[in-house]
Amino acid sequence: MPGNDLTLLREAALSAGEIALRFFDGGAESWEKPGNQGLVTEADLAVDAHLAAQLTAARPGYGWLSEETQDDPHRLSTPRVFVIDPIDGTRSFANGDRTWALSLAVVEGGVPVAAVIHLPARRLTYTAETGGGAWLNGKRRLSATATEGLEGADILANRLSMEPVHWPGGVPRIRREFRASLAYRMALVAEGRFDAMATFRDTWDWDIAAGALIAAEAGATVTDGFGQALTFNTLERHNPGLVCAAPGVHPALMAHRRPD
Repeated sequence: MPGNDLTLLREAALSAGEIALRFFDGGAESWEKPGNQGLVTEADLAVDAHLAAQLTAARPGYGWLSEETQDDPHRLSTPRVFVIDPIDGTRSFANGDRTWALSLAVVEGGVPVAAVIHLPARRLTYTAETGGGAWLNGKRRLSATATEGLEGADILANRLSMEPVHWPGGVPRIRREFRASLAYRMALVAEGRFDAMATFRDTWDWDIAAGALIAAEAGATVTDGFGQALTFNTLERHNPGLVCAAPGVHPALMAHRRPD
């Protein structure tokens, strides 16, 4: 990996996390984005600007895709692209909850090859690169659970994701919890603290690119909401839902999604 992209992402995430914490501790102005696109704070923009400056200076040939930067289709013609969510879980951030994350990935050929999910307020940093495994704080190698089937499975999902409309084969009987940050949900599956997470709305690349690699390197199965492979850095910039689960749990979930 040229110049070690993972090291670059980790260093950038840690320095940007310090910026985010200064706003978090001192309060940040927030407002709703036009077109019902959600909440943004001045911290999101400051972190985005910092990451853009640091990362693109280090890799001027890489494309750039971020939630808080106007899209430039030039990214589609670059061999590698940074896929960034400056703060995933902005409402939690604005409400003073510590469960928010910086999500950084490098994508090549539609596939993440280096990834960092950093939760500054919780002092957690999840990392992965292709073939190198997934790690927490650089010390503990991560592994998805060995759970088989759905009996007793613990799954991260919001209430809407468990509505019958999403489960033609019947709503699975599971224990459900929720975390605001989509990236953190994927990291928790990678860590083995939960057996799966699922969402069936369109999932933006910046929310899930880093988590997709971290979870996969921990042995989880990661697909879109219909069981198909995820593809990143497309013109649309999103995938149709997400199911991230231990390998013994994913088929059981999909059986409820796609009954024969």
